[in-house]
Amino acid sequence: MDERQEEAQYAVVVNHEEQYSIWPLGREVPGGWKHAGHEGPKDACLAHIKEVWTDMRPLSLRLKMENEKTR
Repeated sequence: MDERQEEAQYAVVVNHEEQYSIWPLGREVPGGWKHAGHEGPKDACLAHIKEVWTDMRPLSLRLKMENEKTR
């Protein structure tokens, strides 16, 4: 990894399905995504995602499965 990659800063972003990713700071976040409130080096952002994104299923699927369970 070169020095520029080690110094690069990222933002944790999340979409409407509560799926997480990272995005380089200073670049416009793509449509459908918003800042999730965490920024820093790539490794720190990925560690944060691993901590908070415990259910990989999209939100719509989780809601559907929960709805079917209560019928």
